[in-house]
Amino acid sequence: MNKKRITSILVYTILIGYAVITFIPFLWAVLSSFKPLSEIVSGITFIPENFTLGNYTEVFSREPLFFRWMLNSVIITACMVALNIVFNSMAGYALARIRFAGRKFWFFLILAVLMIPFQVTLIPSYLILKTFGWLNTYQGLIIPGMVNATFIFMMRQFFLNFPKELEEAAQMDGLSRFGTFFRIVMPLAKPALAAQAVFIFMSSWNDFMRPLIIMSDKDMFTLTLGLNTFKGQYISYWNLIMAASTLMTLPSLLIYAFFNRFFIKGVTFTGGK
Repeated sequence: MNKKRITSILVYTILIGYAVITFIPFLWAVLSSFKPLSEIVSGITFIPENFTLGNYTEVFSREPLFFRWMLNSVIITACMVALNIVFNSMAGYALARIRFAGRKFWFFLILAVLMIPFQVTLIPSYLILKTFGWLNTYQGLIIPGMVNATFIFMMRQFFLNFPKELEEAAQMDGLSRFGTFFRIVMPLAKPALAAQAVFIFMSSWNDFMRPLIIMSDKDMFTLTLGLNTFKGQYISYWNLIMAASTLMTLPSLLIYAFFNRFFIKGVTFTGGK
């Protein structure tokens, strides 16, 4: 057996082992959603001894606002994904293709923003939103997050490798800069846009810290905040938490499965055809 084959076997063994270790907690959480609370707290077991679907029905009966939380998460996440895709792509395209005064300054400013931890801006963001009267509102979560420096940088890197010949041909056919961008560039940037959409969806759907700070009315909670209500001071309903967590995870799995083909291409910046 040659050295290259041994290295390959070793690498795949490590990756498979890491994948199994990562998957085990998720598998336990899903299986625990079909167990009664007494079985969960009695010890760590995988296969449910008393299989039940009651946890899923009890999630909705115990907490009538669960559907409202789900709707809040859907509205906020959908707006965040749509706005980020448009504005991040436009900013990245401008930095990559359009020559204007201060282009390098804005690019380095975006890089500087990437170096600032999110926690540093929490208090200033809260005070600004309070001044605008945007606490406990959808816009309080959506507008501050409708652009992202990370994905502006990512889209700039993608558009730097985008073939200029396509844009020049579109301009010769009479398309304006906006027409070229929306009718030629954006449709051919699907892999990068899909990768961006998946990352933004995961970040917004699973966000806990920002909704915790901005939302205080229970009917404005997102799913991440709603799950926390199943934990009490003296008892935590882990069976309901596992069931609600499983329901919350399904959209992320479906989004990734749907965009998987574009996602792999997008993260390697090979979308130009």
